[in-house]
Amino acid sequence: MTSVPYDEMQAADGKNRPHYRRYSDWLLSQPEDRLARKRAEADSLFHRVGITFAVYGEREGAERLIPFDIVPRILPAPEWDQLAAGLRQRVRALNAFLADVYHDQEILRSGRVPPEQILCNAQYRPEMQGIDVPGGIYAHIAGIDIVRAGDGRFHVLEDNLRVPSGVSYMLENRKMMMRLFPELFARHPVAPVEHYPDVLLDNLRSVAPVGVSDPVVALLTPGAHNSAYFEHAFLAQQMGIELVEGQDLYVREDAVYMRTTRGPVRVDVIYRRIDDDFLDPLAFRPDSMLGVPGLLSAYRAGRVTIANAIGTGIADDKSVYPYVPDMIRFYLGEEPLIDNVPTYVLRRPDDLAYTLAHLPELVVKEVHGAGGYGMLIGPAATQAQLDDFRARITAHPERYIAQPTLALSTCPTFVESGLAPRHIDLRPYVLSGREVTIVPGGLTRVALRKGSLVVNSSQGGGTKDTWVLET
Repeated sequence: MTSVPYDEMQAADGKNRPHYRRYSDWLLSQPEDRLARKRAEADSLFHRVGITFAVYGEREGAERLIPFDIVPRILPAPEWDQLAAGLRQRVRALNAFLADVYHDQEILRSGRVPPEQILCNAQYRPEMQGIDVPGGIYAHIAGIDIVRAGDGRFHVLEDNLRVPSGVSYMLENRKMMMRLFPELFARHPVAPVEHYPDVLLDNLRSVAPVGVSDPVVALLTPGAHNSAYFEHAFLAQQMGIELVEGQDLYVREDAVYMRTTRGPVRVDVIYRRIDDDFLDPLAFRPDSMLGVPGLLSAYRAGRVTIANAIGTGIADDKSVYPYVPDMIRFYLGEEPLIDNVPTYVLRRPDDLAYTLAHLPELVVKEVHGAGGYGMLIGPAATQAQLDDFRARITAHPERYIAQPTLALSTCPTFVESGLAPRHIDLRPYVLSGREVTIVPGGLTRVALRKGSLVVNSSQGGGTKDTWVLET
């Protein structure tokens, strides 16, 4: 992989890429003070609507605004079509893998994936063994993190299958851009994203338990102190379903009921935004106050659908990520349409030796880490950080993977000094129900600090609107 970043707007010859030309002409015609006013207006509106997230460890989870950039990331239709095909393929294979792991385990017996990598993993849930889930779908909502390398090709950086977040920012970013710059949407054939909540609800209803013709769907949240609570409330409101906490639900005779002012209402599908460990104190953590006692027994009895399914974490664990291309070949008989980032699995002696010898050049990640935490970016690390990670890796190599330091593609971004390139990634949302659907675009995250490769909002990253051009 080349270390020179791919510029999303400009080609190597300095000319704008064809799909950016119309926007670039408009951008050059805008006075910088107008753009600055629009950015300030966006910040004010986001504050007013309450689009914030909590950062744990900061003054009892201080509320923070995710910075929004007013320069969109634009993808042409042919490029998006290729990317979407690869995303559908990957999610189909991941669902097949989950169904196999919790049933016949053919891929483990074949040796394609080492059994101990799965069966000894904390994300594997033996309680799910033998449970048939509606439609064989485990990952109903998948957020697949995509990066573009210097050669212009897309790669999958990470699969998020447990409780992927961020889609509310995709929707609110589009709403904000249409409010700030309505003239741009008259000039550009931008594919819509606002129907995402309707598509999500249709998908959730399509995987209701057998025999349920008019399913009741509820969104289960840990509560207002959760970092993504805004998103939980937003999606429930947009779908027209109830937002519930564990105390609002109870299980009777292996069915789940919701307490309402009109009396008990049977719940058929639960879109959960709570981690496995906290879902049912009778089955998992007994000290959990967030879940529903008896929920696993109702699930095992086939009386309720949980999205995403319990145990999906085994398919998005970073130690399992290197095997996804083999899953595609094994279950689908196809070659991967989107490559992984080359990855060193440090439980392998050769990979461990290479990583320790090249630590200053590599990115090292904890296999259970998330949000940009538990990782080392070698080229930006101090000697003390390198020494610390070297000791950690040597003590527990199985807890880490390593990857080349990718030169994430850049997109013009409006920062304090004006327009400047900043590194970005993309999280499209893949929905699996009766069929696999993807709303065109996704959440583009941007590393706002100059030279930074960390796009996570918890680490100071921001977001952009993502435009997929329809023609």
